[in-house]
Amino acid sequence: MAKLTKDEFISALKEMTILELKELVDAMKEEFGVDPSAVAVAAPVADGAAPAEDNAAKTVVLKEAGATKMQVIKLLKEITGLGLVEAKALADNGGNVKENIPAKEAEEIKAQLEEAGATVELA
Repeated sequence: MAKLTKDEFISALKEMTILELKELVDAMKEEFGVDPSAVAVAAPVADGAAPAEDNAAKTVVLKEAGATKMQVIKLLKEITGLGLVEAKALADNGGNVKENIPAKEAEEIKAQLEEAGATVELA
């Protein structure tokens, strides 16, 4: 039997009916002892742990560079690794500085940019 690639397997799944998919899941449960529905259930938040919303990925959005635009451009270059032209364009037009990053990192970047004089929000 030839080994399927991930893309071939996904393509084959797309062609299956709901009944065929249910039979496949049941067969996987029987063969491997795995219940996919158990994985999909979120674990409750432990006492003292931060809610899931606080740990969600954030996007740092530059709204305005402010009066100290040169400092903001330098900081954007450092944070993003962009070149001077790209960092200046981001400072001029605003936009996403970093996307899908941990909330803690997003807060740190926001604080750095605000300290440099920029207007920033987290999405």
